[in-house]
Amino acid sequence: MAKGKVAQPKVAAPKGGAAKKKKDWKADKQHLFSKDPRDYRIGRDILPSKRNLSRYVKWPRYVRIQRQRAILKKRLKVPPSIHQFSKTLDKNQASNLFRLMGRYRPESSAEKKARLVATAAAESKSQEVAKGSKPKHVKFGLNHITELIESKKAKLVVIAHDVDPIELVVWLPALCRKMDVPYCIVKGKARLGALVYKKTCTALAITEVAKEDVHKLDQLVSNYKLMYSESGDRKRWGGGIMGIKTNHIIKKREKERQREASKSALSGL
Repeated sequence: MAKGKVAQPKVAAPKGGAAKKKKDWKADKQHLFSKDPRDYRIGRDILPSKRNLSRYVKWPRYVRIQRQRAILKKRLKVPPSIHQFSKTLDKNQASNLFRLMGRYRPESSAEKKARLVATAAAESKSQEVAKGSKPKHVKFGLNHITELIESKKAKLVVIAHDVDPIELVVWLPALCRKMDVPYCIVKGKARLGALVYKKTCTALAITEVAKEDVHKLDQLVSNYKLMYSESGDRKRWGGGIMGIKTNHIIKKREKERQREASKSALSGL
């Protein structure tokens, strides 16, 4: 026996001749196990890795219309009279404005009912009803605000940026500038409506405030005049923002145009 080799023990052969082969149960019943391989091509199976599946979702029709409208507003050229509504107050400016207007909300339906009940009870007892000063609150209603602007009683006009159709308020900034009434544009007609207990509101107007709030109102008015009435941005056109593919095509065409111009200049020499 060679050095380093170990003798393997002999295995006794089973009785009854050669060993029987073990049956493969799955091979015998292949029709029960059909292969279903995954296909990761476009429109087939989704890759198992973590990914954003929102692009695979078929969104509702109203969501698709909203997104298409947003893209169209970027692509199409928007005239200045409509583009000015995209310039709204930022978060800090809007919070200061709404904090001031929140002190001058009109009475709610519950408060009005309580006041009328108290007045009726006093009149039934033949008592004199105490008549206080005229309440100071923000004015709403498009026709009412128009009258206040034309009579120059409005000290500040607040316009919503998302009024639909826009033709309802598109003329309001021009009227404010003509009558020298300060105005501003804020996000959310629903936010304006919440101030006056309505679902939505196109515009609000402040006519008078208490003595302690006069300084705050004057400060806001001076800021808004610089932003809107005296700013040159209101004459600027909007839109015309193209996608990345279109920008690459435009750059490619411009390079080809420059190359042809240089060739023609060399040939002319």
